[in-house]
Amino acid sequence: MDNSFFIQAIIYLSAAVICVPIAKKLGLSSVLGYLFAGIFIGPFVLGLIGQEGEDIMHFAEFGVVMMLFLIGLELEPEKFWRMRKFILGMGSMQMIGTTVSIFILSVILLDWNWQTSLVIALALSLSSTAIVLQTLKEKEMSETSVGRSSFVILLFQDIAVIPILAFIPLLIAENAIIPNTNINHSIISEVPAWIQTLMVLLAIVVVYMGGRFIIVPLLHIVANTRLQELFTASALLLVVAVSYLMQLVGLSPALGAFLAGVVLANSEFRHELQGDIAPFKGLLLGLFFIGVGASINFGLIIENPLFILVFGAILTAIKFTVLFIIGKIYKKQNDQNLLFSFGLSQAGEFGFVILSFSVQLSIIPSILANQIMAIIALSMLSTPFLLLINEKWIDPYFGVTEKEEKVKEDEHIEEQREVIIAGFGHFGSTIGRLLRANGVDATILDHDAERVEVLRKLGFKVYYGDASRLELLKAAGAENAKLFIAAIDNPSSNIAVVEIIRKHFPNLKVLTRARSRTDAYELIDHGVENIYRETLYTAVHMGVDALTQLGHRKYSATRQGQRFIKYDEASIRNLASKRHDKLAYLVSVKEEIEMQEEILKNDLYTNFSANDRAWDNQSLKEDTSDS
Repeated sequence: MDNSFFIQAIIYLSAAVICVPIAKKLGLSSVLGYLFAGIFIGPFVLGLIGQEGEDIMHFAEFGVVMMLFLIGLELEPEKFWRMRKFILGMGSMQMIGTTVSIFILSVILLDWNWQTSLVIALALSLSSTAIVLQTLKEKEMSETSVGRSSFVILLFQDIAVIPILAFIPLLIAENAIIPNTNINHSIISEVPAWIQTLMVLLAIVVVYMGGRFIIVPLLHIVANTRLQELFTASALLLVVAVSYLMQLVGLSPALGAFLAGVVLANSEFRHELQGDIAPFKGLLLGLFFIGVGASINFGLIIENPLFILVFGAILTAIKFTVLFIIGKIYKKQNDQNLLFSFGLSQAGEFGFVILSFSVQLSIIPSILANQIMAIIALSMLSTPFLLLINEKWIDPYFGVTEKEEKVKEDEHIEEQREVIIAGFGHFGSTIGRLLRANGVDATILDHDAERVEVLRKLGFKVYYGDASRLELLKAAGAENAKLFIAAIDNPSSNIAVVEIIRKHFPNLKVLTRARSRTDAYELIDHGVENIYRETLYTAVHMGVDALTQLGHRKYSATRQGQRFIKYDEASIRNLASKRHDKLAYLVSVKEEIEMQEEILKNDLYTNFSANDRAWDNQSLKEDTSDS
C-alpha cells in the first residue's frame, strides 16, 4: 500500500480518534484505547502499518523521551533529597524483590545462564512509567497515597536504568559470539566493556555539566529575543540533542532527557519548558501506545503460547506479590494496596531498551529477546483490564474488609449528629471548618484512609468509609440527621451517594456539590433542590471584582452578581429537561442568555437611585465623614 507520510498519519490518527472514545465510553482508560488502536491497524490484524510496528516505534518513543524530560523538570534536587528515604526504601525493595524472584525462577526452572537470567530479571522488574502515570492522571489519583507511592517507585526505576545500562556491558562473556549485524551499533560498541562503562558515565557527566553551564546561558539568550516559537524550538532542540548523545553511547534517549530535566529543575526556565514540551508529549505518548499495540507479535505468541502466557502470568503475580508486601510494610489500607499493586504489576517500556541493548551485545539470543518483548507488551496491555477487574470484583469484597473493621473500631459512629458531610477534601473541609467555627459539629465520612488519619490528628472526628454504602450511612445516623452535605471530589461518586440518599432517606435534606452544568443536570434528575456549582460562584465572584476594578460601585456589582446566580440557577432547571434534544437545548440556551442579560440590565437601571444608601454609597461615606 502507499506508505506516504500523509497516508500513514491518517491511519494513526483515525485509529486513535475511533478507538480512544470507544474505550472511554466503555469506562476504560485512554491507554487501552491507544493499545487496541495499534493492534487493529498492526501487521497481525488489518496490516495497515509496517512490520510489527517498527516503522513508528522509534518515532513514538520520543513521546516517552519527552515525558521523562518533564518528570525530570518536576523533580527538584532539594525535593528529591527530602524524599530520599522514601524513594530508596520503596524503590529498592521493589527492584531487589522482583529481580531476585525472576532471576531464581529463570536459573532454576528455565535453566538459563546467569547473565541471561539477570538481564531479563532487571528488564522485567521495571514498570511502565507512561501507562501508570497516565492512568493515575485519568483517575484523578496523582495526589493520593497510591499516586505518590507509585510515583516514588517509578522514579527510582527511571533513575536505576542508568546504572543498569552502564552495568550490562560488564556481563559480556569472553567467548561471546559476534554481535548480530542487523542491530544498530553505538559508537562505543566495539571497545572493551570497561571502556564502554567509563564512556557511558562520561556522557552522563557531560549532560549534567552542559545543562548547568551551557544550556541555561543559551536559554537566556533565546529568551531575550522574546520570540515564543524560538523558545519552543530551543526546548525541542535540547531534548533531541541530549537524546542523540545518549543514543551515541548506547543508552536510552529517555534517560538523557530525564537527567537534563533534573539539571534544569531549579532553573528559571522550568515552567516555560514544561509548557512548550507538554503538547508534544501528549500526542507522541499516544503514538507510543499505538506502537506498543502494533508491536505485539501475535505470530510469535501463536508459535509458543504456553511459554509466553504462563511466563506473563507468573511475572504479574510476582510483581503484584512484591508490591503488596511493600504496601503492607508501609501500612497501606487494603483498597489502596490492591490498586497500588495492580497498577505497577506490568513490565515497562524501558524493558524494550534493556533487551535491545543486551541483544546488541549478544548477552541474550534475539529469539528469546523477542519472546520477552512480547511478554512485556502483553503485560502493558493487561494493566487496564487488571485495574478494571480490581475495581469491579476484587476491591468490593477484599478492600471492604478494613472499611467494615474501621466502622466497628469506631463503635458504629456513636456520635450521631444533625449534619453529615461526605467527602472532606478542600471543598468539604471548608464547609466543615465553617460549621465547627459556628458551633455546629458534623459527622464526617471520607474514603481516603491517609486523609482520615491526618484529619483526626487535627482534631476532626472523621470516619473512614465509602459513603455510597447503605450500612455506613445508617451507622452515621442518616435516618435521624437533618442535613446531608455531598462534597466528594469525584462527580460520579458524588451523584451515586445522592442517589442512595434519595432512595433510602427521602426526608433527609441534601446539599450537594456540582462541578459543572452536566453534574447539576444529573442531580436535578434525582430531585435535588440545593445544588452548588463550584465554577459558578467562583466565576461570579471574579466577575464582581472585575466590575469593581472597572469603576462600578461595589454594592451594585455585588447585587448584580447575586442576581446573576439567582437567574442562572432558575435557568438551569428549565434547561435540564431539554438537554437530551440538542437542537431544542441550543435554542433554549440562547433564549435564556438573552433573557437573563435583559433582566439584569433592567434591574441595574430600575434599582439605581441617587438616594440609594447602600453600604458603599459614596454620599453616605461623605456624610459619615462630615459628621
